[in-house]
Amino acid sequence: MVRARRPSPQTAAVLAALAEAGAAWSHGYDLCRALGLKAGTVYPILIRLTERGQVETSWETDPPRGRPARHLYRLTTAGAELARTVTAPPRPALTARAPRPAPRPT
Repeated sequence: MVRARRPSPQTAAVLAALAEAGAAWSHGYDLCRALGLKAGTVYPILIRLTERGQVETSWETDPPRGRPARHLYRLTTAGAELARTVTAPPRPALTARAPRPAPRPT
């Protein structure tokens, strides 16, 4: 079963930030700082998006001396498509409204 639920505002923010980076790799820590979100929010979102095939991950190949390699993230084609739909302004609903009743005479 496929869920058609709209992503949370935090997930939409992560998708938008990754989409803005384009094909460049992003560090999770940098995403946390740029979005003003805590690591306990951002990393589970990145893991979930990776499991769904919307984000790809890699390890930093040449970290600076004295610092361990960091995990890198970027959108896949499916993730970029999701980011476009999530960050697009919502379209107005096409529902017909019932006319208002006329005011009663007093």
